[in-house]
Amino acid sequence: MKKPKGDYSIQAVVNAIRLLETFRDEDEQGVTHLAERLGLHKNNVFRLLATLEQAGYIEQCAESDRYRLGIRSLDLGQSFGRSRNLLRRARAVLEGLVASCGESAHVGLLCDFEVICVEGRNAERLLLTGARVGQRLPIHATALGKVLLGCAPAERREAYDRRIVTGGKLPKLTPATIDDPAKFFEHLRGVAVQGFAIDVEECEPGLCCAAAPIFDGQGELSAGLSISGPRARLPDERLLGEIVPLVVGAAEQLSRELGFVHS
Repeated sequence: MKKPKGDYSIQAVVNAIRLLETFRDEDEQGVTHLAERLGLHKNNVFRLLATLEQAGYIEQCAESDRYRLGIRSLDLGQSFGRSRNLLRRARAVLEGLVASCGESAHVGLLCDFEVICVEGRNAERLLLTGARVGQRLPIHATALGKVLLGCAPAERREAYDRRIVTGGKLPKLTPATIDDPAKFFEHLRGVAVQGFAIDVEECEPGLCCAAAPIFDGQGELSAGLSISGPRARLPDERLLGEIVPLVVGAAEQLSRELGFVHS
């Protein structure tokens, strides 16, 4: 039998979360007050506060020496709100894409140098292809991954190079997968310029995909939008002539709805 998830909890993390949650109803609090509310020793509370302050989630008010939520707490809350706003707006766009082209459509996010499909719609076809919601996909072999890395700030590509690429080739999933790092980063430069990416049987044999970036109101890359289908239904002329313009247009629409203004 699997252990209950509670058996894996780390008490210090639980206490840090409890501490943060006390600020729902009080703007500023001192160490003694927090210790009483949490039922913890003042030294433990002070260490929790020091850790959270170092990470930016708590800050100390110079006037009162009491503590309040830091700017990183605001950033985290705004990020949550943006992602929920994105998914809510994406559903209608995904349904429109599926109705327009008869293929599957998905929204993906970058997480720990993998693509996670967070929303999707499948066409009512006998032969279905494409990712499932919640599935993790490799960056280098998917159109979504290429868009999320190629259209991101240079720092993200550098981090990917340090974490994933350095020291060897990329995993070759099919004969069409780009496994040479130099060629892959050159490919990403093209993705950034053209504003979309495709993969033709690079992740799975028989599967093709086109993707485009979604930007938020701050001009930051928020997610990727894709259309995928079997190679038999997506030859080059249809993939480039119909599917790419559809997914680029839909991604631009979503970006506008999120407040993005193209400069």
